[in-house]
Amino acid sequence: MKKKLDSLELGQFIPLHYHHNMLNDDARMNSFKEAIDLVVKPGVKVLELGGGTGVQSFFAAQKANKVYCVELNPELVETARNLLAKNVNGDKVEVIQADAMHYLPPEPIDVVICEMLHTGLLREKQMPVIDSFKQRYLKKFGGPLPVFVPEASIQAIQPLQQNFHFEDFYAPAVLFQNPYSIQERSKILGDPEVFQLLSYEEPFNQTCAYDGEILITGNGHLNALRLITKNILVINMAAGSTIDWYTQYIVFPLTGPFQVCKGDQISVRFSYQGGAPLRALSDSLEVRHTPLTRLD
Repeated sequence: MKKKLDSLELGQFIPLHYHHNMLNDDARMNSFKEAIDLVVKPGVKVLELGGGTGVQSFFAAQKANKVYCVELNPELVETARNLLAKNVNGDKVEVIQADAMHYLPPEPIDVVICEMLHTGLLREKQMPVIDSFKQRYLKKFGGPLPVFVPEASIQAIQPLQQNFHFEDFYAPAVLFQNPYSIQERSKILGDPEVFQLLSYEEPFNQTCAYDGEILITGNGHLNALRLITKNILVINMAAGSTIDWYTQYIVFPLTGPFQVCKGDQISVRFSYQGGAPLRALSDSLEVRHTPLTRLD
């Protein structure tokens, strides 16, 4: 039972309605469609790990010769097959019920799409799945590795004064924020501090960690940290630009709030494994306040 619950907690079986909601996320859909159209060349072979409704495999199938779409959830496997059958070039996509952590295609491929992404690279299995795939693929087929979509992720942490009152109900809980909207309940107390630059093609450590100091840029009541994850879907070398997509911001309340002033510093430390539950960051989080020395 515990193993089953852990799988659910780590995002292995996200409810079907959530996948349907993702279809209605314009920022996500537009970015992935543009990125896949750029990186998938006519006639190539593509593998999607964690296919969901099959929409990204559909994008790839418009140019690819063959697309392998791997999904473990049987409900989603049936959904993807039904939806792809209703779409142009859906017949190029083979939907396979299998665990992405262990699946390998029967032939070398050119592009891997893997969107098992959650802010902080928490909860979902992006890091362990890609790491496992690379090792097994190289052992079976040798190099080179296929191109990955997304190509990279950049992570940052930011100090906030967060309003945790909801109609007079005080609830200092983990909150999710739309990265493409103004957050009126959040007061920014410092610039985002980058703590991880991750290229999926290169070898990477599955630990996400930070141990450093952040400069406070405004006066306020420091009671939360915001975690930001920017995913670089494709690097367009010809245009000198990138196609990006932000997952939802996560706001973590602090157990011991601080009154801070501009020029102060806070020491922040945390460490967790990619794919761990959300609480993994909070459980390891340490924050200390160093006030700016002022002359009277």
